[in-house]
Order: sequence, then structure tokens, then C-alpha cells
Amino acid sequence: MDLLQLRYFQLVAHAENISRVAEELRVAQPSLSRTITRLENELGVPLFDRQGRRLRLNRFGAAFLERVERALGELDSARRELSDLARLDEGSVAIGAENLVVVQRVVADFVQAYPGVRVQLFSGTTEQVTARLTAGGLDLGLVSKPVDIPGIAQRALLEEEVLLAVSPNHPLAQRDRVSVAELADEAFITTSPDYWQRTVLDRIFCRAGLRPNIACEGDEPAALRNLIATGFGIGLLPSMARDYPGPPVAWLHIDDTFCRRTLHVIWRQDAYLPVAAQRFRDMAAERFAPNPPSD
Repeated sequence: MDLLQLRYFQLVAHAENISRVAEELRVAQPSLSRTITRLENELGVPLFDRQGRRLRLNRFGAAFLERVERALGELDSARRELSDLARLDEGSVAIGAENLVVVQRVVADFVQAYPGVRVQLFSGTTEQVTARLTAGGLDLGLVSKPVDIPGIAQRALLEEEVLLAVSPNHPLAQRDRVSVAELADEAFITTSPDYWQRTVLDRIFCRAGLRPNIACEGDEPAALRNLIATGFGIGLLPSMARDYPGPPVAWLHIDDTFCRRTLHVIWRQDAYLPVAAQRFRDMAAERFAPNPPSD
């Protein structure tokens, strides 16, 4: 059994017509017929039911076709992967995230390691990132809201506590911890409901039987810290935000075990993931590990 036999069998199995496949391949029909017959002899079972000039894939052929397509698909993927590896210093990788600040250090690591690869970035809600990924416009997405869509694979990069940020002059600034009930009258700066920050805020207030007082709502998660620092209101920020540059704020823990978020990297299971994207995914996993490499 050789690769050519399997390729020929796959084509004939789909067309169920020797003459048509022979014409498409520009090979003699008798030669193609002998190839299929030789394959059947090697397997010890007929793969087709003959009805005059027409072939019908039988139960043996259907079972074999499923395995053949899986094997040939793996070989095709391996060929593309080797091609990618041979030219990993070129090409591009498209990444989507809810907040580009989250990926900035991974992008810096990646560009330093693969300077010839062009990195394309897209910022949007989890739904927008997922939609663009599904449509083929992105290779990877970094999202903090659950994605339960067939064909989309995901890998948790980190789970972290979500903290309360207040301006240095706020009455709570000297506190280390606060309950949700104590925040009932506070003005919150947050995102629209499409972003995870709002999801977490609504969740912890709902658990306390309260509703948050929203003073400012927007679609720029990266701007939250700057607005909070002005004293206009308070807001929720991920723990990792403490490591990023920005105006000074005070950080408090909230007494609710559900005040957390999980960052996932997502990709399509039914599409080949370029090696450059695989490398970026691996770097993201390393960067967000409990003990990431120092800068």
C-alpha cells in the first residue's frame, strides 16, 4: 500500500466514477482501475460494489475512507507545518484580544524571537474576537469570557483575582479589603456589558442582592485605570494590572470568591494553525505562567 494508491482511492470514493477521475488525473483508465484493484487485494476486501461502469462505496470502503482521509489530512498538515518551519522568519500572525495591553509583553517577546513575522492585532469584545476568529480573520484570540462554540478550542492561560481600584485620595485607599455591601453607594467606572469587567461587577453585586451604581460606562478597558485615578469613580481591574505602568491607584481585595477572571487563548479546531501562531500561543502560556520569565 502506497500513498498514490490512497490518493487515488480517496478521489474515486468521492466521485464513484473511474472514468471521471482518470480524466481529471490525466491517467489511463485501466491503470487507475488496476491501482484500485491492487489496493483491494492488499486489504483482502472489496471497497466498492460494481454496477456496470459505476462504483458504489460499500461498508468496507466507507470505513476505510474515514481512516484514509484522517491519515492524508495529517500528512497534508505535516507538509504545511514543515513549510512553515522552513520559513518561520516570514509571514504573519493575527491576534485578537479584549485589551491590547494584555498581549503587549507577549508580542514584544515574539517580535524579538521572530523579527520577520508580521503581527496583526485586533481589539474587541469576546464576541467580536470570536466572530472574527470563526470567520478566519484571526489565528488566535485572548478572551476572559467563556466561549462555548463548536469547533473553537481553548486553553486557560491564567486565573486571577479581580481587584478594586480606587484613587489614592479615596476614603477606601487605606483599606486592604472591602465587602460588596460597603460599595453599594460608590460610583463605578466600568465597561459596557459586552466586556468581562462588567460581567464580574454585575455578578458580585447580584450575589449580594444589590445593583452597582454605574457612573461611567465605556468600550475602552485600557482607559479604566486612568479614569479611576482621577477620583471620578472606582472600578474593577485584574491583578495583573498592578504590574503595568499607569497612574497610581490603591488596590483592595473584595470579599467575594467569585471576583475572579480566567484568561483563555482560543483557536479554531477545524483549521490548520500556522506554526507562527503555535509559537505565539506557547509564548503566551509561558508569559502568563505562575512564575513567568522576568523582563
